[in-house]
Amino acid sequence: MKILSINAGSSSLKFTLIEMPEEKVVVSGTFEKIGGEGSFYTIKYNGEKIVKDAILDNHRSAVRLLLDDLIGLNIISSYDEIKGVGHRVVHGGDVYSDSVVIDANVLQTIEDLVPLAPLHNPANLVGIKSFTDILPTVTQVAVFDTAFHQTMDKEEFIYPVPFEWFTKYGVRKYGFHGTSHKYVSEFVENNIKKGLKVINCHIGNGASICAIKDGKSIDTSMGFTPTVGVMMGTRCGDVDMGIIPYIMDKTGDSLDGVISDLNKRSGMTAISDAGSDLRDIEEGYENGNDRCVLAINMYVKKIVNYVSMYNTLLEGADVITFTAGVGENSYLIRKLVCERLACLGVKIDNELNDGLKGKFTKLSTDDSKIEVYLVPTDEELMIAKDTYEFIK
Repeated sequence: MKILSINAGSSSLKFTLIEMPEEKVVVSGTFEKIGGEGSFYTIKYNGEKIVKDAILDNHRSAVRLLLDDLIGLNIISSYDEIKGVGHRVVHGGDVYSDSVVIDANVLQTIEDLVPLAPLHNPANLVGIKSFTDILPTVTQVAVFDTAFHQTMDKEEFIYPVPFEWFTKYGVRKYGFHGTSHKYVSEFVENNIKKGLKVINCHIGNGASICAIKDGKSIDTSMGFTPTVGVMMGTRCGDVDMGIIPYIMDKTGDSLDGVISDLNKRSGMTAISDAGSDLRDIEEGYENGNDRCVLAINMYVKKIVNYVSMYNTLLEGADVITFTAGVGENSYLIRKLVCERLACLGVKIDNELNDGLKGKFTKLSTDDSKIEVYLVPTDEELMIAKDTYEFIK
């Protein structure tokens, strides 16, 4: 059974076609610069990468071209082979604690939640409607980034602000990257041991740390928005909110301008002065560039702070996992984080960690008090699995 996993952005559409329940990736790719000049798309199939220029006026034209190419490349013989489409939706508020089949009510709820995710939910809606128009009889499923974290207790998700902000306006911690955290949690349960207390470090250009107990999210570092938590590629992470009116007064910038700076011009790119690509920053670190050394040290410290806090919350973690772009590929960051966690009895095999990228591996030594693993995440597969549950 073929399932499409879809992640629609404002000008992009990422897709993966997965054979279920075998969990085999058939084809994947990305449509980029939708609605703009120079639009193109990439398809990865049978070990080959095909890049084509295309006029992509809107997401619907990208969906039509995708489906036509699947037939043209003999990947499917007809649209009927696609039994389900799973859509990443960034924000489900406190309405959805799991994935759901999309109907008119779900669409309306996603739209109602646009103020909580103004950059993402509208794009997600466009993707859903594009596929629904072309594949009206195929089951469409919404998989929410926020759903996994709906198991947090009130003492974790309520902010100490006027209580009516929560009751009237929904101001609370929601958390994000839930699909990835859920995937890693299930992977640990299926491949290591069930019932473990896990601290998952999803660290990429965006980053969040999650405390997981018995397969459920207990707390996570991102909050009402994805801006807070640990320092990230371009996001500031936790900073004093008093900075905002101060900078507005000093620079004459608008609120939107300052918020944009905190999301797009902060984090590693601001401190390192070498952009947001960690590979470039690590190169500067190795060469002794002061700004890059500062950025790496700050980044590591922020991660360690959350891991340490969640170790206390869990009353002693059993496992620490590293995942996502940085977690899977940066042996330097893994090494530095674990060195700073030595006070918790964390020990890793540096020879095993050195150069390791993207492969499920136990990194900790036998005498480490907390086991450490590299676990590659697969959000597309998690979306397909959730979708498959509704149609198998």
